[in-house]
Amino acid sequence: MASRLGRRSLFQLAGAAALLRRSLAAAPLPARPPIPPSQFPAVERRSTVAIAQGADRRQNVYDALKAIDEELREKMKGKRYVAIKPNFVDSRTQLASSHADAMRGILDYLAESFTGPVVIAESSAGDTREAFDNFSYGALTTEYSQQQIKLIDLNDEAKFETIALLDADLHIVPCRLAARLLDPEAFVISSAVLKTHNTVIASLSIKNMVLGAPLHHANGETPQWSDKRKYHVGLRQTHYNMLVTAQRLNWGASLIDGFEGMEGNGPASGTAVPSRIAIASTDYVAADRVAAETMGIDPGWLGYVKYCGQLGLGQYDPARIDVIGAKIADVRKKYRMHHDIDRELRWRGPMTEVPFNLGWTRPQGGGRLG
Repeated sequence: MASRLGRRSLFQLAGAAALLRRSLAAAPLPARPPIPPSQFPAVERRSTVAIAQGADRRQNVYDALKAIDEELREKMKGKRYVAIKPNFVDSRTQLASSHADAMRGILDYLAESFTGPVVIAESSAGDTREAFDNFSYGALTTEYSQQQIKLIDLNDEAKFETIALLDADLHIVPCRLAARLLDPEAFVISSAVLKTHNTVIASLSIKNMVLGAPLHHANGETPQWSDKRKYHVGLRQTHYNMLVTAQRLNWGASLIDGFEGMEGNGPASGTAVPSRIAIASTDYVAADRVAAETMGIDPGWLGYVKYCGQLGLGQYDPARIDVIGAKIADVRKKYRMHHDIDRELRWRGPMTEVPFNLGWTRPQGGGRLG
């Protein structure tokens, strides 16, 4: 009897299931939700970029920072110290590297607006200490003694956090980033130079931070190694790896010294352009977009800047960027591009075979890693 009831129950369940299927088939399907647009959502907030123009590098830097004083003071609240990140892509060539007078302009401003200590910290592609000596940075520690200035070689300090990058074969590899540039207790100022570049079109404030953060061997350390090389692994990977790194860094403000920029075969072997400007912003994406325009460069060429804007790390839309001080049109100078510009721009098109080491040169002497 029990078995007969069991079979009857199975038949009843099967019939009910068939009836449910027929009713579902007859019922109208709910409307499909709209497919979201293929673009990333727009960044709504507005950003301010200051351009100062004049005949004195130090004064230009000070004036550009002073123009955004209110924003800077708000962001510096609660920070234990300021870290200024100069650009020493070449430890012997002043045109390629941050000038001590640009540091003076920053320190002049900080003397009025910040009471804590200040460090000038860099992980040069070559020898950071040699760069400090060659570019007369030692004098800053005496001139600004009240600010407790320290000069730090991030490679020798050897404190780092690790992120994952893509290599030439699209496999992930670890990369060591200088811990100070990720320190939430620091207000980090990226002090960059207007320069063309041999891989990513132009080297500005994002490039200065992103490629200054990876470490290499300390002085005298063997075997020698460099995590900076992990960025020169393919045109698309380079831009993407720069985005991944920018997401991890601690950004305070961008200061781009364009008193004497570099055109042609930058970032180390180009020639001077007397732009006579300084650019400052608390939004590094907006700062780099404006800087590119002052160089006569299409901002859309800079993949890493565009990517940072698309992911909302800063404002890339010119309609939402307020430029104060000098006007872009009044300071624009058309910079001559690197001789590899046609290959550099292939990141925008379909995947084709491009030498993955474009822009890579082996360090010699002061050295550089792109």
